[in-house]
Amino acid sequence: MNKPVVLCAGIAVLDFIFRVERFPSTASKVPMLEFLITGGGCAANAAIAISRLGGEARYAGPLGDDEHGARVLEGLAHAGVDAAGAVRLAGAASAVSGIFIDRDGERLLTTRRDDALASARPDAPERLLQGVDALLVDNHFPNFAIAMCEAARARDAPIVLDVDKPAASDDALFALATHAIFSAEALQATTGLEDLAAGLARACEFCRGFVAVTDGANGALWRTDAAAGHAPAFVVEAVDTLAAGDVFHGAFALSLAEGRSERDALRFASAAAGLKCTRFGGIAGTPQRAEVEQLLNKESR
Repeated sequence: MNKPVVLCAGIAVLDFIFRVERFPSTASKVPMLEFLITGGGCAANAAIAISRLGGEARYAGPLGDDEHGARVLEGLAHAGVDAAGAVRLAGAASAVSGIFIDRDGERLLTTRRDDALASARPDAPERLLQGVDALLVDNHFPNFAIAMCEAARARDAPIVLDVDKPAASDDALFALATHAIFSAEALQATTGLEDLAAGLARACEFCRGFVAVTDGANGALWRTDAAAGHAPAFVVEAVDTLAAGDVFHGAFALSLAEGRSERDALRFASAAAGLKCTRFGGIAGTPQRAEVEQLLNKESR
């Protein structure tokens, strides 16, 4: 049986992760508990999650022609992700992040991103989408994502938009995506509304199809033209929340590619993201498919 194919388009980052007792303050020193260098970025992380969850994952997005970009591609290949859609820009620097994670699993993050990466465009998006069952894009490189979405729309494929940063309500990606999933912060900043339910109702005015917002341990709210609901988060002991949102989006897109309903996709995504939070290491803590199925079966009893 062929695996469902999901193409993830957007940002890829090299993460330098520091696990600490507590977040450092000005002119202070804190003990470092663990250190890890791993791949990061919404689209790249989602692709790795999809591969570990049993799908065929592909990645497309801009990278510099430096050692950091090479290391990101090595990590994707090691995770079984086809990164033939990556675009290397001569003279550009790949994105890198410095991330501190405290004992409660919360994170403090800073990212360096070369503005030159925004000029990248996908090479033959129609070709990249051949055989693809679902497209997942983030909104960090809109022009790159729009080209991919337009090609996917012509194929009538599901288009999941990870709204990771605030955007204008007339952003072209909102009209192209079949499923828009906001982070809580991005929804509040985009709509100007603190209440997530109210913000989601506002988002339905400029998004087409299914709209949702993730809110960590509070779960996810969702809406369509005909219905609305809440998908609870799984109760876990959080060690590291880094990349949990990316795992959620990847698992959701994979579920759609498998032909599941949005409600089933939300539950599967919540389980995968919850398990990821129990492990240190950003995307390195992504669970395997059998672990997610075991959690789902346990909770359904």
